[in-house]
Amino acid sequence: MMRSVTTAVTVGLLVAFGAPALAEDSKDPIKMTLHDWTGQLITTRLMGEALKNAGLNVEYVQADYLAQFAGLKTGDLDVAMEIWATTGKDAMDEATATGKVENLGETGMIAIEEWWYPEYMKEKCPGLPDWEALKKCAEQFSTPETAPKGRYLGGPATWGGFDEERVAALDMPFEVVHAGTDAALFAELESATQRKAPIIQWIYAPHWAPIKYKGEWVEFPKYEPACYKDPEWGINKTATHDCGKPRGPIWKVSWSGLKDKWPSAYDAIKKFNIDNDEMGALITKVDIDGQKVEDVVAEWMKNNEARWKGWVGK
Repeated sequence: MMRSVTTAVTVGLLVAFGAPALAEDSKDPIKMTLHDWTGQLITTRLMGEALKNAGLNVEYVQADYLAQFAGLKTGDLDVAMEIWATTGKDAMDEATATGKVENLGETGMIAIEEWWYPEYMKEKCPGLPDWEALKKCAEQFSTPETAPKGRYLGGPATWGGFDEERVAALDMPFEVVHAGTDAALFAELESATQRKAPIIQWIYAPHWAPIKYKGEWVEFPKYEPACYKDPEWGINKTATHDCGKPRGPIWKVSWSGLKDKWPSAYDAIKKFNIDNDEMGALITKVDIDGQKVEDVVAEWMKNNEARWKGWVGK
């Protein structure tokens, strides 16, 4: 009789407060990295809040995009939700080759990161989107600080991307200037397009910018892995990076100990999936509509309960 009463009370508590994480999961916090662009903040919090709802302990930790791999190798960091094929693949491949970091699969998003210009600049630079047109009309993209060289506005330096190496390898008369933040990058784009001022810059997708503004990505020589490693490949036989950036998946990675320390989190993160269109809409709510990341995530969680519960197995 006593056992029946105890069981009934336990079941009642589980119903009232939600089932806890599986017994084999550690109670230590899962340290999930946050970076400096809106989409990654959203992706990480969508997964993190789903894990919290499953009873797991989650801690969000600010980290540099490429430097984070040092922490992932040691277990000081546990999960990174966005590694882009465009900029992070080499660092990811090096880390996974050590056996200390594991690739948990694709997020469902496809990455594009490349030089981009608004449509009105084609009038000043005939021949675009072919990259060689830029060699002839670089001054059309110049500023008083860079003239006669053109000015290319890159992302924050921590994002990588090899823009300086590409400019040198392709002998382009451009100076690379890095925006300090993601917000500064797109604030400058907003200002330039309103004035129809000259600009060429780093644009990435999934993002709202290539949807809101009419423009094109520059077409560089097509990327192949040898371009980044073998100087003999491509146009310049003495330098690497004489090509465009790769395009491809956005992956999830973790410290290799995640599957043993938090097995239910490991399974859930592998199931996480979202596409470019859905992510672009969420980014728009933050960057254009002015909503807080936390509020956008909470709204998505409310409207997609069956979906995230499918990730965590509830």
